[in-house]
Amino acid sequence: MKHPLSRPWRAVPRSLRTLLLLPLLLAASALAAPAGADLAPFGSGLFQGNFARSEEQAREIAPGDRILLRLWGGVSFDGALDVNGQGAIDIPEVGSMTVAGLQEGQLDEALRSKLNAAGQEATQTYCRLLNARPITITVTGTVKKPGSYSGAVSDSILAFLDRAGGIEPNRGSYRTIALLRGGAEIASFDLYPFILRGEIASTRLQNNDTIVVREKGIAVSASGESRNAARFELRQGENKGADLIALAEPLPTASHVSLTGTRDNAPLNLYLSMRDFRATPLADGDSVQFLADVQGDTIMVTVTGAIKGVSRFPLRKGARLSDLRQYIAVDPVQADLDALYVKRKSVAARQKKAIDEALRRLEQSSMTATSASPEEAQIRTHEAEMIARFAEKARRVEPEGIVVVGERGKVADIALEDGDIVVIPEKSDVVLVSGEVVMPQALVWSKKKDAGDYVKGAGGFTGRADTSQVLLLRPNGEVDRDGGDVRPGDQVIVLPRVESKNMQAIKDITQIVYQIAVAAKLVIPFSF
Repeated sequence: MKHPLSRPWRAVPRSLRTLLLLPLLLAASALAAPAGADLAPFGSGLFQGNFARSEEQAREIAPGDRILLRLWGGVSFDGALDVNGQGAIDIPEVGSMTVAGLQEGQLDEALRSKLNAAGQEATQTYCRLLNARPITITVTGTVKKPGSYSGAVSDSILAFLDRAGGIEPNRGSYRTIALLRGGAEIASFDLYPFILRGEIASTRLQNNDTIVVREKGIAVSASGESRNAARFELRQGENKGADLIALAEPLPTASHVSLTGTRDNAPLNLYLSMRDFRATPLADGDSVQFLADVQGDTIMVTVTGAIKGVSRFPLRKGARLSDLRQYIAVDPVQADLDALYVKRKSVAARQKKAIDEALRRLEQSSMTATSASPEEAQIRTHEAEMIARFAEKARRVEPEGIVVVGERGKVADIALEDGDIVVIPEKSDVVLVSGEVVMPQALVWSKKKDAGDYVKGAGGFTGRADTSQVLLLRPNGEVDRDGGDVRPGDQVIVLPRVESKNMQAIKDITQIVYQIAVAAKLVIPFSF
């Protein structure tokens, strides 16, 4: 018989399918695949040959160029003039005229203005740029066609990158482009400000300079509710969420972010508010999707454990576990579907409150206990100090808020809450032994062993152990304190013995130790 989680999607009624798909499509339709998986690198369409052509057609005059000039009808001159080191030409009978920085098409108008200022309005003119001083620039690194290219000194770095076929989109950096002169780096260019705002550093190239396109840095994909959907390169030291926001420009409707990636060889899936995302570090290969959630209508549920693919699911408020499980892709070999359980914030808060209340009563009773003799008063004082230290440790415990939903292979169809974590444990062949044993460890499960055998395998009880308080924590969160059969994946927990002349204190402390063991799966030792 197939487990409910493996039931075919087509078995779900059509009306229910529509209900389930609607919030998913609205809030995170791209979560089923890595967000931005098919996005092109930002700036990949920049180099199409247009920079090289436009700059060839609009040469900028620079020192060393030669200008053919003919004047008649007033001043007479026919010859070629050199642009000197100050960027000017000397026109006979007229004087010096600065031409550096002008484009060839602007030269005639500038010459006419110069003649008018010199009182030679009747002089006719003809001028053209004979030759721009050629320079050779080597373009190398992660470009499509590395090599040496000729151009004019007025050409920009964009023109030479264009002549080299542009940057390799998947390997090259659009943010770290070095200009070398004499083997030393004299400038570095970032093309993102040019793409976004038309800004680029103006550095005049010289003959034999070298342009080197470095390997790309951290690449993060951004999609969803943003103006710029692409794979963005983040520079060293600029790899926070705020840096990506500045590049992707999310729409005003974006309220949350779904972040997927890998950290320490393990999958990472986060669902963050825009505010929290700003301070979140990003890593190479991360995918970010900007989402517009409808407040109050959508809850977010996380699935962890032996699963494949997506781990965060937006659902309509009021959705049940059966609504979610159709979307969970499990590892059929590793997943222990019968042991599914839920971690819930509201349950954890109630567990925490119950423990804190029990600790408060314990401290109050220890502080107000009366003594019949000075010796007994001294014992009471010592007990009160021990209880205070115990309470301090116990208050630092954070319960997991486990909701047991499975029993004998049947999973209860509970309503889900925002922030729930559905855990599908991996199948295990070991039994973990912890608490008041000599050597806590994991032992291989055997159907011939009971709880006592596993305790012996962990070195036996410590001197503080309460041999009558041995708990079995099942993988699905159930607790068995009656010495049931030990199953694969169980955790055997030996609780500590509490000794005191105050019977009420013994009862209260034992209860608190038990609550913590169940709520947080750990033991806090206590002894007077």
